Amino acid sequence: MRGLSDIGTIKDILHRHGFTFSKALGQNFLINPSVCPRMAELSGAGEGVGVIEIGPGIGVLTNELCQLADKVVAVELDKRLIPVLGETLAEYSNIKVINADVLELDLNKLIEDELSGMEVVICANLPYYITSPVIMKLLEDKLPIAAITVMVQKEAAQRICAPVGSRESGAVTVSVNYYAEPSLQFHVSAGSFMPAPKVDSAVIRLDVRKEPPVKTDEKKFFKVVKAAFSQRRKVISNSLSSGLKMSKDEINGVLSAANVPPNARAEKLSLNDFAAIAGNLRD
Repeated sequence: MRGLSDIGTIKDILHRHGFTFSKALGQNFLINPSVCPRMAELSGAGEGVGVIEIGPGIGVLTNELCQLADKVVAVELDKRLIPVLGETLAEYSNIKVINADVLELDLNKLIEDELSGMEVVICANLPYYITSPVIMKLLEDKLPIAAITVMVQKEAAQRICAPVGSRESGAVTVSVNYYAEPSLQFHVSAGSFMPAPKVDSAVIRLDVRKEPPVKTDEKKFFKVVKAAFSQRRKVISNSLSSGLKMSKDEINGVLSAANVPPNARAEKLSLNDFAAIAGNLRD
C-alpha cells in the first residue's frame, strides 16, 4: 500500500481497526517518507536476499523491503497490528507476518524454515526500550546473517558505534564490536515519527564478522567486559575486583600478566586488552 507515510492515511487505517498507540510497547510510526526507502536500501535487501524485520508497525518499512527482497519475514509482538498489516501488505506475495516476541523466537529455526538458501539480513525500527537486548540476541545467537540495519535512539547509536577504547565506549560497544563492525549511517529527527518521541534517532548498520577479531574464551571475555564497565568511574583493578569477586592482589596479578595498567579505565581498553585479561583468568 502506498502513502503509508501520510498522517491522514495512517489515522484512517488505525481508526478503522480500532488501534491506539501503546506507550508500553514504545510504538512510534514513521511518517517521514524518505527514511524507509533509505533504510531498505542500506539493509542490503535485494535479489536473492531474505529479510527479517522486527516490529513492522503498520508496514511502512515492510513495503519498501518487499519491493527489494525475495522474501520478508516480519515479526510483530502486538497482535492488534496483525489485521492492519494484512491490509497494508495485501499486494505482496513475498511477505510472512509472525505474531511473536522476537526475544523468545528461535531465529535460527525461522531462517531455516522461511529463508533457506538466501542471504539473510535484518532490518528494523527498534523500540528504544529493547534496543540492547534485541541487538545482543541477534549477535549472540550467531545467526547466518550478513548484516543488521536498525534505527535506535541517537545516544544508543553513538554508544554502539563509538570506537572501542574511546571515552564514549561502553560494555555494549565492546560486545557489538566483538561480533560485528558497526557504522552510523544517518540521523532521524523526532518529528519523523507519529507520535513524536522526545529524542532523535539514528540508523546504524552492523556488518556481522565471519570470525571474532580476537581469540578468547567467550564466556570469560564477556564476564570481564561486564565487570569492567559495572563501575565506570573506578579504575580497572577496582571494578574487576568487585565485579569478579576477586582480591585486589589476584586482579593485579592478572592485569600484570595481561600488560594492562591497574589504574586504567575500562573505556580506554581495546578488544585485545579484554581478551588478554580473560586469557589470564583462572577457570
